[in-house]
Amino acid sequence: MEHTDHVNLLRGGVPGPGGVWADLGSGRGAFTLALAELVGPQGEIYSIDLDAGALHEQERAIQARFGEHSPSMHLLMDDYTQGLALPPLDGAVAANTLHFHFHKDSVLRSILEYLKPGGRLVLVEYNVDRGNPWVPYPFSFKTWKGLARQAGFVNTRLLATRPSRFLGEIYSAVSFKPQEHRHDAPF
Repeated sequence: MEHTDHVNLLRGGVPGPGGVWADLGSGRGAFTLALAELVGPQGEIYSIDLDAGALHEQERAIQARFGEHSPSMHLLMDDYTQGLALPPLDGAVAANTLHFHFHKDSVLRSILEYLKPGGRLVLVEYNVDRGNPWVPYPFSFKTWKGLARQAGFVNTRLLATRPSRFLGEIYSAVSFKPQEHRHDAPF
């Protein structure tokens, strides 16, 4: 896939420039670059991965592509599933990372906690329910709708699909953390 493919997969889930975002399990940063393009210099991105080398590659790529017009970047070598001390996020991207987790429920609850009320999770995943040694636990959009609902997300919708020579098709979807209900609101 090319950079424009990554941007197009995320575009419908990122409402515009600005905001505080995280790229969870960001790897070499293909989707971090796409997110940076969408949030622009007004945005702030926490790129989180266990591979320090991949994070350094991202840093060079962001600087080369955006220079002084890049978002505020925070590169964190850490495990996003372990309750990081992040500011409340407007959104998070989980691109090709959740398929490494067999038990997704606790991971999804952690992600939900990172988000502000009304915050969004933009997911990119292979549209199949059977994996292989490289993508052990993928899940289709149909399965994602159920997983998202069980984890507490609402308003899940499909954003885009793209053919993939690896497992047939890749999709993107957005799911939201519910808005908090005000206890003092009139009935």
